[in-house]
Amino acid sequence: MRSVNLRPVRLLAILVAGLALAACNSDDGSEEASGPSPYLTGDFEAYIAKQDKPVVVNKWASWCGPCRAEFPFFARQARKRKGEVVFVGVNSQDNRGDAKEFLSEHPVPYRHFEDPNQEVAASFNGVQGFPVTAFYDADGKREFVHYGGYADEAQLAEDIDRYAR
Repeated sequence: MRSVNLRPVRLLAILVAGLALAACNSDDGSEEASGPSPYLTGDFEAYIAKQDKPVVVNKWASWCGPCRAEFPFFARQARKRKGEVVFVGVNSQDNRGDAKEFLSEHPVPYRHFEDPNQEVAASFNGVQGFPVTAFYDADGKREFVHYGGYADEAQLAEDIDRYAR
């Protein structure tokens, strides 16, 4: 029986595991939400705090008409401001299947927290209605909360310029 040298296999396994771990820790929420998993996991507030960039948080649901109307505004602004501002969605009180279908039909360049009981929304005083948008500065301090939908993209852009700095 021949002896097999497993050292190269072990080294390769360690390298692959290290790369996978590095990819998990470098998430800035800037990839398309229609990929394998559009959802982020873990602590929402810790996620916001670690960004070192301004953050725009949009609470939405697939069944919410105003949420659907403003979704393209967020998609365009996120693409336009990539690398400058981090966008994150918070899908609240929604059916997982409906939300997944909505995201596949309306892809955005950021990921989302699933929030069935509005616990995440409560952390930014966003349980009062739909949609709600919260703006954080680069230090993770909440600057402003906008209740209701944006009528147009220009209004959203003005609030991003004013509060996400």
